[in-house]
Amino acid sequence: MDDQYRDGSLASHGFYDYSGIRGRSVYDWPNGKRLAVYVALNLEHFAFGEGLGAELAPSGPQPDVLNYAWRDWGNRVGAWRLLQLFEQLELPVSVLANSAMYGLAPELMSAFRARGDEIVGHGRTNSEKQGLLKEADERALIAQATQTLTSYEGKPPQGWLGPWISQSRHTPSLLQEAGYGYLLDWCMDDQPVWFRTRMGRILSIPYPQELNDIPAIIARRVEGAAFADMIIDQFDEMFEQSCEAPLVMGIALHPYIVGQPHRLRHLRRALAHIAARRADIWMTTAGEIARHASTLPDGIVPGSAPVAD
Repeated sequence: MDDQYRDGSLASHGFYDYSGIRGRSVYDWPNGKRLAVYVALNLEHFAFGEGLGAELAPSGPQPDVLNYAWRDWGNRVGAWRLLQLFEQLELPVSVLANSAMYGLAPELMSAFRARGDEIVGHGRTNSEKQGLLKEADERALIAQATQTLTSYEGKPPQGWLGPWISQSRHTPSLLQEAGYGYLLDWCMDDQPVWFRTRMGRILSIPYPQELNDIPAIIARRVEGAAFADMIIDQFDEMFEQSCEAPLVMGIALHPYIVGQPHRLRHLRRALAHIAARRADIWMTTAGEIARHASTLPDGIVPGSAPVAD
């Protein structure tokens, strides 16, 4: 075997070190809970006739009316149906918002603001990927999106998810330097992990790529009933696992997918199953998870330095 492979010296990102889930420090979420559950709702705006976008059917020549209108249905109808569901079940939500949403559907953003939901930075639009940009251009994208969210919400967002989970090698550093406290792009753990950046550290909060309707329903062609079963099975299993250590379970949703009536009915079943166990879990937001983890002493959360003697 080549020495490069034997000693583990392959190219690395350098943001965090290996840490297996067993043997870590054990801590609690608020009120002695061990499983933190949050819902991440992606509110996204797409350019007409250009750029990126999820597809219900193979796209034709631009303008791709079929897929554009399908995605736009999510903001006009699906998101409102989901809002109603969240209100019925009294569930808090982390809203992952493209800054372009304030121009497209200001009343929709106002409705989530009125609930007191967390607003998370999600780039300008999902028609683009920030990880393809030069560093200066990516910095400008983050600054532009942040300024828009801040001006409407009255405070800067604390968390960020890149459109299409797109990051460059500089993204964690750029986010930390822009004042962000946490990011959601990395799905490598079930607990918060501190990332090293060139000017300090930023917290990585688990964001799901399995319990995510785009990979599950669009990519793998799982349908509504099966997706709901996945959510229930994930919750039940993680609740049992959390007896050993604190865990984070996220559920990633897009209105143009799970807002569809035939899927919404099954999603309601899954979320009601979780809501019925509210007394046993911490039903929260990604931002609250980050805030709690940030208050823990050094040496508890992976990636934090131990307290010096």
